[in-house]
Order: sequence, then C-alpha cells, then structure tokens
Amino acid sequence: MSNVAAIEQRARQLDEARKVRLVKSQDIDTEKYLKAHDVTHKVHEASVWLEELQQDLVSPPEKDLSSTMPWAKTHATFRYRPGEVTLYAGGNGGGKSLVTGQVALGLIKQKQRVCIASFEMKPKRTLYRMLRQFAGENIDFPRYTDKATYIGRLLGRFIDFSEQGLWLYDQQGTTSSQQVIAMARYCAVELGVQHVFIDSLMKCVTGEDDYNAQKTFVDELTALARDHNIHIHLIHHIRKLGNEEMQPSKTDIKGSGAIADQVDNVLLMWRNKKKEHDIQNGQIPDHKKPDALLMCEKQRNGEAEEWYSLWFNRESQQFVDENGGMPMSFDNRGAF
Repeated sequence: MSNVAAIEQRARQLDEARKVRLVKSQDIDTEKYLKAHDVTHKVHEASVWLEELQQDLVSPPEKDLSSTMPWAKTHATFRYRPGEVTLYAGGNGGGKSLVTGQVALGLIKQKQRVCIASFEMKPKRTLYRMLRQFAGENIDFPRYTDKATYIGRLLGRFIDFSEQGLWLYDQQGTTSSQQVIAMARYCAVELGVQHVFIDSLMKCVTGEDDYNAQKTFVDELTALARDHNIHIHLIHHIRKLGNEEMQPSKTDIKGSGAIADQVDNVLLMWRNKKKEHDIQNGQIPDHKKPDALLMCEKQRNGEAEEWYSLWFNRESQQFVDENGGMPMSFDNRGAF
C-alpha cells in the first residue's frame, strides 16, 4: 500500500472513530438521564451492607480500582478513586486544560474510559492539543519525514491508543446544569465511561453569583459520581489575585465556598509567571524553581495534601517531573 493510500485509510479510520466517539447533546434523552428514576433498588436492609463489609474486612478486594496521575512523583500520595469528584482550579491561562488533557491521556493509558466535555473549546481543538501531548513533540514541524506521512502515522498510533477509551461531548458555550448531569449519567450508563471531565463549572451554571445553583450542581455531581461509581473531574476558575505571581489557596476559588467543601479533592494549578517574564526579558531564570505547581489542597480519602512541582516542555505542551525532563510516552513509543 502506498503512503498516500495508507494516509487516506487512516484518515477514514479517524473519521469513523470520531463519529463513534462524539457524544452530541441531541442524541441524549435528557429527561431519561437527568434523574435516576428507579430509587427502589437503593433501599435495602442493613444486613446487605453488613455482608459486604464483612467480605471487605475478611477478604479485602485484590484489585485496586483507583487510578493515578501521569507523574510518577504523585503516585504514592494521590489517586483518583471511583465515586469521587476532583476540582481543578486556577487562573485564566494557568494551564488547567493542558494539565487535565495530560491527565486524561494518562488515564487512557491505564485502560480507563474517558469523556471530555469542554465548553471552552471545540472537540477538534481539544484533540489537537492532546495529540501534541501524545506525540511528545511539536506536530506542526515534523523532524524526520514529510508532514503528511508523519500525521498519518501519528493518527494511526492515536487511534490504536484511544480505541474505546476516549469520547468528546460536542457542545460549546454555556449549557444547562441539567444537560451536563444527563450527559455524565448517559456516559456512565451507556458508554461505560469511568472518568468525565467538565470544563468548566461556570459554563454550566448561569450567573457567577448564583451560589445556590453552584452548590446544587456540584451536589448533583457528587451524587452522580457515587451512584455510578465514576470519577468526575471538574475544572473551575479562581478570583483575580493581586498580582500574577501570587499563589492561590482554596479561599480564592470563585463562587460559593460550598464548592470546595462538597468535592472530594481540590487541585490548584499555578504557573510561575515571574520565571516566564524573566525568560521573555532575556534574563537567566532559576531553573531549579518549577514552571508550575499542582497544589493538592484537599484529599478527603487520600494519604496527604502535597504540592507537586512541574516543568513545562514547550514542544510537546506536556508538564514533566523535573527540569529538562523528557516528555512522557503514552503508548510506550518514542516520537518519530
């Protein structure tokens, strides 16, 4: 098969994969998936749970159903557990979407099923950014072959890697909280998705000052995660700080204080703007200081609350464990 024919075949495969994995709002019966109508199966005698508890205590489950972040330094202290909600908060342009895209790739590598609902950018843009992180290099400027051949091979790798592991919700702009709840429940019930990313909270609730609506929406997300044993990743914004170099805290999260109270985990994303400005001004920065911090400010069922130092690899758009660290490989293959 010629290179041209191979590229065309891979393009058709990508198109078919996109059709299968694109979740559209009009395809979801909102009324059906908005609420769990059958509540009778939730009412049991205490003996049912006592039997399960006895089994857990005598013969603990051998399989750990939790998942990890893609950075090795986080594995001992932080895990994504089924039935929980993790909140990622940070400033505009702070790298929240980039870091969660990398997290999603790491989850797919662990054979987890992921759906990304971004109301901030179109699915094609989301896929482009993830594809660049997956490649581990700048895919606009291939180093070893012509671009058509390179992209054809890269798409083939990505299709194989994400097979039955990645869905995207096709809707941009402000949506309704009811539609988002229905989408997440549909993904859990119909697609077997284990991780749902929602970007961002403020696109799902009308009015930044409607604290009751925010509280209700997050409460419904936590209930949905527990009911369907999935993990929900919720992206949110922080208030504008006094200057860009200030490190945020939980109290800087926009909206109702109940948001941080209700979720299981809180991760704050902070970029080292001073270091970026020094580089832009031609100064030699202190490379021992990280480019970003992923700050675990709450972990309800975890080992610890720690701050993880990360360095930004500009070519791949990945955050890496150490200064000068190589981009991680998600399908255990190097870049072309």
